[in-house]
Amino acid sequence: MALYNRIVAQARQPVFYSHLSVPDSLDGRFDMIVLHAILVMRRLGQIGEEGRKLSQALFDLLFADMDSSLREIGVGDLSVGKKVKAMGQAFYGRADAYEAALKAGTEEALTAALGRNLYGTQQPTPPAVSAMAAYMRQADAALAAQPPQELLAGNPTFPVPQA
Repeated sequence: MALYNRIVAQARQPVFYSHLSVPDSLDGRFDMIVLHAILVMRRLGQIGEEGRKLSQALFDLLFADMDSSLREIGVGDLSVGKKVKAMGQAFYGRADAYEAALKAGTEEALTAALGRNLYGTQQPTPPAVSAMAAYMRQADAALAAQPPQELLAGNPTFPVPQA
């Protein structure tokens, strides 16, 4: 699915890891994919039934890919289901936290949500978290301004992340 591939490509931008202090780890990469997927799904939910269907297909593909990735790195079959379930719970928790923070519209709400979820146990510098929050707001605005047919065609527009 082109939409998912674009999300993954954006989430892999080196600047997130080199300058915005996102952990360059399995968890950090998962969190960046989730962050972008949540933003896209948020916009798709505003489009109507076709958007909601695409959002569900995106969610399904995301977790099928996570399942496949876990197997590729050698996680045993008996553990994969538990790990994917935990990833699903993390996804929903992050979706709720980011939605609430974006609706609150304050720097403090978004940086707090990112600090708890994206950065986890890391201690990034406040400027890095602020820059990540600014990027997230810019991405949300760019997706909101994008014509629905472009999103439905799998062509989300994301801003260039700034160091």
